[in-house]
Amino acid sequence: MSDDFSHIFEGVDDPRRSNATRYDLHEMLMIGLLCMLCGGEGCSDMALFGRSKEAFLRKFMSLEHGIPSHDAFSDLFNALDPVGFQPVMQRLVDRFADELDGVVAIDGKCLRRSFCRASGKSPLHLVQAFSSRTGLVLGQIAVDDKSNEITALPKLLELLDIKGRIVTADAMHTQRDSAKAICEKGADYVLALKGNQATLYDDVKLYLDDPKTMENMVVFQDVDGGHGRIETRIAHLSQDIDWLQEHHDWPALSAIGKVTAHRETGTSKSVETRYYLLSRTLSAERFLAATRAHWSIENSLHWVLDVTMNEDAMRNRTGNGPENLAFLRRIALNLARSEPTKGSMRGKLKKAGWNDNFILDLIRIAAAV
Repeated sequence: MSDDFSHIFEGVDDPRRSNATRYDLHEMLMIGLLCMLCGGEGCSDMALFGRSKEAFLRKFMSLEHGIPSHDAFSDLFNALDPVGFQPVMQRLVDRFADELDGVVAIDGKCLRRSFCRASGKSPLHLVQAFSSRTGLVLGQIAVDDKSNEITALPKLLELLDIKGRIVTADAMHTQRDSAKAICEKGADYVLALKGNQATLYDDVKLYLDDPKTMENMVVFQDVDGGHGRIETRIAHLSQDIDWLQEHHDWPALSAIGKVTAHRETGTSKSVETRYYLLSRTLSAERFLAATRAHWSIENSLHWVLDVTMNEDAMRNRTGNGPENLAFLRRIALNLARSEPTKGSMRGKLKKAGWNDNFILDLIRIAAAV
């Protein structure tokens, strides 16, 4: 077979020494990625996958010393520097740069079972950037044990090309430094506003909820439903912010807005209102679309990782293992999403396990960048 996939993991440095290097680094990483693409979950699965598919793997790998053991995979992923995986992900994302315009949703995710009571290690917490249009993970960064998502966000932005896009984030990231960092990267923000910015929130809420000021706002309404549910969303947007900036001087603020959601399910009714800060003056329709697009990171990323790829149950706890395997899952997810045929993520992972030609097609997507 003429396929050469050796450059896919270019830039990932080998931390191993002495006899541990007898297994080729790129071959081990490729076995790990292929295992994830077939629904595998951890290092034990990688060794089992390698043994089960050895004849297939030898078509494009030398496997000079055979299939690495579970311990060999564990030692490798525990020692690897996770920074090396970001360029691998970025090269794949860059291939779809023309389709990445739109909303970049940023949110945190905790790998709940990656804690270790014996050592006092907390569960791994990641901050991720997600393209709502393509469904691709653009990057991730781990939150330091003694820090939080707020300080991790600017570091994540340094890794990304977000120029011309709209960055959305929940109220935790509605911070001056975060807003400034987004704008310095040539992007705009739509940031949720809650009580963590107490006086700013109170002023925005009081103004946007005033019936007199609402008469002069731009408004858009959207209605959808299904499965016995009807939801009406109303977006209000105002550019009258001079008075607000006199008191708060928020970085690059251009507009404020709110979205009110009315939900009806059978005899149950509810109303919820969310408030936002914007660095770009959007139409009310575009503003509503951006706020809705943000939730795709929950529905199209976190849900898939936890329900389809079982990430929340993973017990990798040692060294850099949890973060590196999380990277590998997201690279696998990006490859499956980039494959053009229709079908669910679960279906694609099953097909990859059953059809050698299909899994080769997925890897060729990565090899083409």
